Amino acid sequence: MKEEHTLTVYTENQVGLLNKIAIIFSRRKINLDSFNSSPSEIDNIYRFTIVINETATVVQNLVKQIEKIIDVLKVYNNTNDEIIWQQIALYKVPTTAIVENAKVERLLREFGANVVVIRNDYTVFEATGQDHEIDKLLKELDKYGLIEFVKSSRIAIIKSSEGLHKKLVNMDLKNPAKDPVNNEFLNHKSKIFQM
Repeated sequence: MKEEHTLTVYTENQVGLLNKIAIIFSRRKINLDSFNSSPSEIDNIYRFTIVINETATVVQNLVKQIEKIIDVLKVYNNTNDEIIWQQIALYKVPTTAIVENAKVERLLREFGANVVVIRNDYTVFEATGQDHEIDKLLKELDKYGLIEFVKSSRIAIIKSSEGLHKKLVNMDLKNPAKDPVNNEFLNHKSKIFQM
């Protein structure tokens, strides 16, 4: 049975890496519902947050394929109950609708929207939340002449994870570079990042 999965992919910052990851999805004809790339808490380590709707078996195989890419350090696969996630949305509304209708102001307060820009012709608000919250505010503001709307990709933090930073610190403490192994990076990657 298909369900929503959020993949958190920690990588080194290398040219062409995004293309290598995208090929894995396109070959399997898997659509990305959301994709975000950002720096992580560790210098020169980036994280991709990818949302897909697939079966657990398909996602497990995807994770294995992505982790085979040399520049990928670790991939975490989580369902929605295992993460804390948010999105941000911007709404452009005619300023007259806000000034002339107290309902709009109450609605924006109810959803915790903040003013970003106020001009004579329009006002831009931002709100954070999950899909259903952002979409509900969108439907309500559409009644008052919504001019423009944009929503970001998902950002997520894993509830139970200590994150990648601690694992990298432990790897440095063990000083794995001194161990005689055939392929040092791949060997440490598989040993350190076992779940």
